[in-house]
Amino acid sequence: MALAAPASLPLAAEKPVAEGAVLDDALAVEVRRIAGAGTRAGLPGARVEIEVGRLDPRLKLAPCAEVQPYLPAQTRLWGRTRIGLRCVQGPSRWNVYLPITVKVHTRAWVAAAALPAGSVLAAADLREAEIDWAAEPGAAYTQAEALIGRTLAHPLAAGAGVRSPHLKPRIWFAAGDTVRITTAGNGFAVAGHGEALTPGVEGRPARVRTEAGRVVSAEPVGERRVELTL
Repeated sequence: MALAAPASLPLAAEKPVAEGAVLDDALAVEVRRIAGAGTRAGLPGARVEIEVGRLDPRLKLAPCAEVQPYLPAQTRLWGRTRIGLRCVQGPSRWNVYLPITVKVHTRAWVAAAALPAGSVLAAADLREAEIDWAAEPGAAYTQAEALIGRTLAHPLAAGAGVRSPHLKPRIWFAAGDTVRITTAGNGFAVAGHGEALTPGVEGRPARVRTEAGRVVSAEPVGERRVELTL
């Protein structure tokens, strides 16, 4: 994810970075720009909203003539996160982290009414609405077809986005079933059959005995189908 180099914002030398832990307006604008650019790079078309928090009021920061916002390493611009602020020109150099909340609004499928755990989803149980994808963990769904017939592992409130952790994993085959094994690589694809030694639970590797008698671990991907990664 490529971002433009962070801008350094000059502040009056006698003025601290924040008054009462609230950011200077120009600095808050730059923080939103950096966070928004990074988020939109991965989700084109989404409406991104950045809420800038407050610095810890207990901080005693020296006055700074130039403050530079930056994205800390390994920081994910999603939900509750942070942006770094460092003094690059002042009597005392300092570095602090500013809490921000990144909201990513886009359309997805939500529960049309309150649904108990164990519900098998039908088209009538779903409606499309704008949600904040960053508000909860787990992928949301943009295609209703991916949800029809799935069973809820947890109850859902009306209007709540349906996410992957809300669904029970599918069981694609049982131990003892004959499964189709596919393997793909750079410029080639191979297919064969084998015997499942463990159940094919979505999201968990299954043990399969190939026609040659070799026992391998493969990813269940569909009805009596597994993929083997080389």
